Amino acid sequence: MRRVVVTGMGIWSCIGQDLQTVAKSLKKGCSGIIYNEDNVNYGLQSGLIGQIPRPEIKSILPRKYRASMSKDTEYAYMAASQAFDQAKISNDYLKDHEVGLIFGNDGNMEIWDSIPMIEKQKSTMNVDVYAWMKAETSNANICLCNIFGLRGLSFCIGAACASSSHAIGLAATYIRANLQNMILVGGSYEISREGVSAADAIGALSLRNNDPQHASRPFDQNRDGMIPSGGAAALVLEEYEHAIARGATILAEVVGYGFSSNGIEEISMPSADGEYIAMKRALDDAGLQPSDIDYVNAHATSTITGDIEEAKALTRLFEGVKCPYISSTKSMTGHENWMAGASEAVYSILMMQNDFVAPNINLENVIDEAKDLNIVRETVYTPINTVLSNSSGMGGTNSALVFRKI
Repeated sequence: MRRVVVTGMGIWSCIGQDLQTVAKSLKKGCSGIIYNEDNVNYGLQSGLIGQIPRPEIKSILPRKYRASMSKDTEYAYMAASQAFDQAKISNDYLKDHEVGLIFGNDGNMEIWDSIPMIEKQKSTMNVDVYAWMKAETSNANICLCNIFGLRGLSFCIGAACASSSHAIGLAATYIRANLQNMILVGGSYEISREGVSAADAIGALSLRNNDPQHASRPFDQNRDGMIPSGGAAALVLEEYEHAIARGATILAEVVGYGFSSNGIEEISMPSADGEYIAMKRALDDAGLQPSDIDYVNAHATSTITGDIEEAKALTRLFEGVKCPYISSTKSMTGHENWMAGASEAVYSILMMQNDFVAPNINLENVIDEAKDLNIVRETVYTPINTVLSNSSGMGGTNSALVFRKI
């Protein structure tokens, strides 16, 4: 079977907008969470969000491309550009070779921009002509294919917060099957007040408005909800021999992908059984045992139920063996939603490249269900060769990925 490797990465997140800055933030355990008073004035209980600067693309892209881009696609463009640059993929290369695109996105709120105008004017005549395109879940695919001239497969994965993890897994599957040699994968998410209002209404968001940097507390007994965040992450996946032939630098190998659904559970409820199955399947796909894993990047979002179920799944997975280092980078970034699987793949590979494990910050009193887990509270400097990255999504979709250093 063909091997799949990562040859380029890009990131636009609340802890940095380039790989070097993000690696430093992870190493230092820096939070990117801020308090946004505008959200509270709008009517939300929680004013906590990841601080994500909007990129200045006016000087980079002509209007014919910018006009149809949603905000999260702007982030995606920046991340994709970084990934192609690191992979040494030029415009000429893209013209001469078929490159695919799979992005994870489960919706954006661009359509909301048009609604007040329509209601006020009782007409659609002044609606942005590109509004329908910006509102598409697949806006990143629509725009990035045109901007970069991509001619391979192109589609969007909508699987809630597991979207971009599944995107990586499916891209690896296509490359293994000899259907593509190279695929750009990733995920993007734009925070909007409208988009998080329902989560705010049911009390799923943290209310630590007076202490934003300590608000995201995965696995901690005093956690009170997640913090919405976003941005974009992108990776270039490539067949191993293809990468070697063109002299690419290999950052990591994708060796395992696992999945499951919590079909028997109440809708939106996480399931320890479902997460265990996905992670075990990823290990089986990689031909590895739990004892082979050096680090787990947990999905843990700082929600009451979710962290408990994942802790149960991890405890079961590593029962009887030495538990690897575990941390949730969401303690620093908040929950990046559709982007999370891809960004956490980038974070994990950065740790492998730089021989450290990022801390699970704000962990003061670990929950009972995680007592047997080796959750890292401070940065650990150690070689990391094999990583398991776990993701879950609303409705019970689970995805797990295994990366290995070459």
